[in-house]
Amino acid sequence: MPSQLSPGAESAPRKKKSMNPVIILLFVVLAAMLMTYFLDSGSFERDGKLIVPGTYQVLEKEVSVTNLFGFYSVDTEAKAVSLLDALVSIPQAINKQSGMIFMVLFIGGMFGVLNKVGAIETGLERMLSVTKGNVYLLVPAMMIVFSMGSTFMGMAKEYLLVIPMVVAMAHRMGLSNLIGLAIVAIPVKVGYLASITNPYALSIAQPLVDVPVFSGMGMRVMVYVVLMIVGILYVLHSIRKEVKNVMMEASWDASPLPKRHALVLLILGLGIGFLVYASQTWHWKYNELSAYYLALGVIFAVVGGLNTNETVDAFVSGMKKVLIAGVLIGLATSVSLLLAQGQVLDSIIFALSSVVGENNSTIAAYGMFFAQLVIDVAIPSTSGQAAVTMPILGPLGQLAGVDPHTTVLAFLMGNGATNIITPTSSGLLIFLATAQVGWGQWARYIFPFFLITVLFALLFLSISLSVYG
Repeated sequence: MPSQLSPGAESAPRKKKSMNPVIILLFVVLAAMLMTYFLDSGSFERDGKLIVPGTYQVLEKEVSVTNLFGFYSVDTEAKAVSLLDALVSIPQAINKQSGMIFMVLFIGGMFGVLNKVGAIETGLERMLSVTKGNVYLLVPAMMIVFSMGSTFMGMAKEYLLVIPMVVAMAHRMGLSNLIGLAIVAIPVKVGYLASITNPYALSIAQPLVDVPVFSGMGMRVMVYVVLMIVGILYVLHSIRKEVKNVMMEASWDASPLPKRHALVLLILGLGIGFLVYASQTWHWKYNELSAYYLALGVIFAVVGGLNTNETVDAFVSGMKKVLIAGVLIGLATSVSLLLAQGQVLDSIIFALSSVVGENNSTIAAYGMFFAQLVIDVAIPSTSGQAAVTMPILGPLGQLAGVDPHTTVLAFLMGNGATNIITPTSSGLLIFLATAQVGWGQWARYIFPFFLITVLFALLFLSISLSVYG
């Protein structure tokens, strides 16, 4: 039966109506279009995907009000983006990210089937019965486990399977979707920010500054430990604010699980384990992952005793709940498409690289960090940002006396901090859609943690400068 909360915890917090995330991203798309009018267009020479430092050139570009309507009087090297181009970029982006969008929809469908079977609810009943609803035991343990997969193996999208279960657990303890999401998202983002052995970040960033892939681990371990402690305390503090008495006296059902539910949960656990193995071993992409989630949904339906109509209805219902994620992913991707089309992305990178001073190593390290914070809005991909920025910031850092390991640390922390909050990160948008939390609601919640992360990042960079000289 549901937990009995103390009288002080019964009053629900007032809900503030937040702006629809689609509207927020439409403004971001509009801003990206206008940037092609107010910023110079330029380009670097490239060796494959890597930028060649010192090769930036400004491109000739016509800028006129008539460009907004697609009229250009002269043929120039670059063009400002028209309103029609901005609109067309949205379906283009959705088409480009169709694999990711279908994966998200299939995950929603799979969890629709799981919810229909009822195994998640009964499983949570038993787990909460064992811990007696003590969030001081449950939350830190879960956050540490989630962060370890992220920081050691670069896991992120694999946690999409976990978010609905943690949100359901939060509900059983009288907490909101926002807290359920935070229990997963904060440790995953902190794990990526530290990247102790994360191959997706380090295998690209470290060789580009000519250091071994996993060297400099000591500093990253310190970053991980400190920020995980801060993250856990932040979540526990937010739980304390949301529910005044977190030590809940509960009387959950402790009887054995029904056999069907026990088997479904066993398959789910094995399925998550195999997913991690397959993703790391065979490098599964979105199509393979979508097929895997579809297959799991069918297996859950068969084992759970659903008939054909119940299975289809549950799958479709689950897909509907995350349908908005497809639009959000498309809008976020269209931002980078517009910046590339207007050829201003390289100009932004060049301008931000000038923030890095050449005479003071501390100013240079801080400058690289803040440059990465801004660049991450346009290039939220960790590996993509490393490939674009490290060939530029690496040499600039060396001129200023910044050790390559500190340069990589500035990249990791700048990329990781922005990805906690930026609305252009498709990974964050998927998390939000899966947990059914609006971006505005999440941004208000996570912004203090973002500021704390920035302050600690500056402290870590100062320590790294003293350690590596």
